[in-house]
Amino acid sequence: MLKLGFEPDSVTLGSLVKGFCRKNMANEAVYFVEKMVEFGYKVDFAAYNTIIDSLWSDAVRLLSEIIKKNISPNVITYSALVDAFVKNGKVLEAKEMIRMCIDPDVVTYSSLINGLCMQGRIDEASEMFDLMVSKGCFPDVVSYNTLINGFCKSKRAEDGMRLFREMSQRGLVSNTVTYNTLIQGFFQAGDVDMAHEFFGQIDSFGVSPDIWTYNILLVGLCDNGELEKALVIFEDMQKREMDLDIVTYTIIIRGMCETGKVEDAWGLFCSLSVKGVKPDVVAYITIMSCLCRKGLHREIDELYTKMKGDGLMLNDGTLCLRDGDITVSAELINEMLSHGYAPSGGGKKAVSLL
Repeated sequence: MLKLGFEPDSVTLGSLVKGFCRKNMANEAVYFVEKMVEFGYKVDFAAYNTIIDSLWSDAVRLLSEIIKKNISPNVITYSALVDAFVKNGKVLEAKEMIRMCIDPDVVTYSSLINGLCMQGRIDEASEMFDLMVSKGCFPDVVSYNTLINGFCKSKRAEDGMRLFREMSQRGLVSNTVTYNTLIQGFFQAGDVDMAHEFFGQIDSFGVSPDIWTYNILLVGLCDNGELEKALVIFEDMQKREMDLDIVTYTIIIRGMCETGKVEDAWGLFCSLSVKGVKPDVVAYITIMSCLCRKGLHREIDELYTKMKGDGLMLNDGTLCLRDGDITVSAELINEMLSHGYAPSGGGKKAVSLL
């Protein structure tokens, strides 16, 4: 075909990949795709997905052959397959692996529970958790944290707290991940008071909050219009001489910006160099968006120059602010273009889409 001068399109290439895979020739399909890319042809995601599906089928087929040869796969084999299926969104296949495994352990179950939680199938995850317990496979801290996180992501923090209490009753010691997850869960459920109260109880449980705990608390307070409370926590962190990172400062700067305290935000940003903290792209985009709202062009000029001096550049990813603040992103891109700035990638294209 190539010798005759015909240029294969993505549909043709995809059909050839399917042909290889139907003949159980996944390795040949991978080699073919690599060669096509090397020759400059465009291979779409459908072709890659076909290969991935074939590889999973090969894995299941190999497992079946092993069993037919009276070689018993151990729980490690099944756990590895469950984890691999889950990470690629193949929960049904992961469930089948659990069914085939004679004696799945807590690692096997936890992988599947995590996959169900990732897909928002929290009730199924909870049922699998209960099934694990009913079969005499008792959950550890990791499996509890996994399900607690699933409940919190689904704004069911109370169910997460139920599991937290159950952990204590079983004699399991919660760790920092447990507390961080629940604090964030209460904020996501809109229960600011409970999140703040739970944070205050951490020390009494014998667990020391880490920088992530504090950052979660600061984000939650700022997102719920409690900047003053966040500033009290922030001041306490400084008094404790905690090793504050750029993430912490950016959270406070954003909180100040969103409550109209532009001068305070600008002052804090300018003090970063004195504190020995180097701003990253997210910090720059946060303060630049804040200044953009106020039309402070000179300061934006200074920031853009400084940012380039730091070896940082804006791209499509960083031009989309936290929680998809499209309005501010559009304002900032237009502001930059009007002043002769050139965001890399598709920044200009993004403006035409907004």
